[in-house]
Amino acid sequence: MNLEKMYEIQAGLKARIEKEHPFKDGYDELILRPTKKLLAFLVELGECANEHRGFKFWSKDQNPRYETKCHSCKGIGSFNGEESCLYCSGTGIQERPLIEEYVDGLHFLLELGIDKNQRIIEPFTTVISDDKDIDYQFIGIYGAIMDYYRSGGNIRSYKKLFRLYFGLGEMLGFTPEQIEQAYYEKNAINILRQESGY
Repeated sequence: MNLEKMYEIQAGLKARIEKEHPFKDGYDELILRPTKKLLAFLVELGECANEHRGFKFWSKDQNPRYETKCHSCKGIGSFNGEESCLYCSGTGIQERPLIEEYVDGLHFLLELGIDKNQRIIEPFTTVISDDKDIDYQFIGIYGAIMDYYRSGGNIRSYKKLFRLYFGLGEMLGFTPEQIEQAYYEKNAINILRQESGY
């Protein structure tokens, strides 16, 4: 995984967003925007947990949403075995909600490091909860985000958060290559959104 490249790409998106949505004043730049990024990270983490579904003890459907079949071709990828489905580009897969939510959180994790000039570059070790229960991993990340906030964003708390988040990716079954590829794909979507006035 090329983390250095991912930080650079995220820095480019960050600069573009700041140009399109400039700071109102110093308070906005130093206090409000960083707080909003932390809240956005918490929201994305919750959306990732929602797509994982493992915590939903009340539901009979606790299977992670690794992919969703295309609604148009019903997951076949073509019509009548000849015409390729344009909606899913012939893959049969409409979306991959779990990894998409995971990399949405990763965008904010990288940006937190950029904001404080703290970049974690390989090699690093992931951290997985002691009992290897993914629910505890999610909760541990929530706690680490709050520790990061309370510490004023120090490097020690950022490293812990970073290692826990990549531990979550490992627990979700994603390889570093899958995470990196999904990150690039979502970044391209984020750029298009900025171009269209999202």
